[in-house]
Amino acid sequence: MRHLDLLAPLLTDTLAPLAQRTDTEGRFPREVIQALGDAGLLGLVSATSVGGMGHGLAEAAQVVSGIAQSCPSTAMVVCMHYCATAVLEQSGSEAVRTAIASGRHLSTLAFSEADSRSHFWAPTGTARAEGDGVVLDARKSWVTSAFEADSYVWSSKPLAAEGTSTLWFVDAKATGLAQPFKFDGLGLRGNASTPITAEGVRVAAGDRLCEDGKGFDTMMGTVLPWFTTLSAACSVGLMEGALSRAIGHVGQTRHVHLDSSLADLPTIRAYLARARIKTDMAQALLGDTIAAIGAGRPDTLLRVLEVKAAAAETALEVTDIAMRVCGGAAFRKEAGIERLFRDARASSVMAPTSDVLYDFIGKAITGLPLF
Repeated sequence: MRHLDLLAPLLTDTLAPLAQRTDTEGRFPREVIQALGDAGLLGLVSATSVGGMGHGLAEAAQVVSGIAQSCPSTAMVVCMHYCATAVLEQSGSEAVRTAIASGRHLSTLAFSEADSRSHFWAPTGTARAEGDGVVLDARKSWVTSAFEADSYVWSSKPLAAEGTSTLWFVDAKATGLAQPFKFDGLGLRGNASTPITAEGVRVAAGDRLCEDGKGFDTMMGTVLPWFTTLSAACSVGLMEGALSRAIGHVGQTRHVHLDSSLADLPTIRAYLARARIKTDMAQALLGDTIAAIGAGRPDTLLRVLEVKAAAAETALEVTDIAMRVCGGAAFRKEAGIERLFRDARASSVMAPTSDVLYDFIGKAITGLPLF
């Protein structure tokens, strides 16, 4: 559990004091990411052969969940970094892998596009050969850590082969990348999630991260399990954060004339009990999903599809309960509950959305092909 020992002081000393500022100012949590890098946690899932910790999905989920209890914006940045790293560990250059392992390189995914929306597996952006290189053009939508990360794991239509997509390593400083506008929205305000346009972005032929036309295989076989699981971990951590704040509030807030606390009210306790049960159920499904992936169980795909939707929708319920039991106090910024309430809204509409996952799950349990 060395990674948790490294994480604990960072959460207390660096993350928690900056969480409110990250949200209020919509500021990317650069200091926290730097601290994670210095602690070796950006290299958590990098191989030991390149200097990383050599851990896997279970440990990544613990880190993301721990961060999300205080700052889901930062948790989502780390979630996407680990997803990108899982791809780069398979087919990235040794130099990039070493930089990630040493905490000097932050990466992210650039899959979703304006023209295919939540159907991230079907990019419309193109790749064409030009000389000894490749030129990329696309309209990416909602790329986490846009222009804050050092690189993107980028999807496009195939260069020449049959198939739906090809994946590329794209340097974030590449000429031709532009940011149409910055994000200023309801929740996850600090994760720098904005569109990216690519016009004539040149990459080397060797920057291809899969066989041409085989990007779908990597998306489904590597990225989807990592993303849905870590997204669920973010939701579970967020629930824990909201619930702990709500419990603290009702225990400390008193009716002086009755010499009792809010926790003495059976209705309040019942609401908190429901929130605890729902959070524990989501945590149990998260743990079982990680176990299914690790063991290659026959129900792995079903668990991968279920876990993000279940955790995302449950987070909506739990944060709503936290707001309800804390009443007007929950609306105060310093309480931190309304921030988690807003942040919880993101996962259900983040591709693949809960509604898309419900459709996939329905197909899976009725024996229909997913695509």
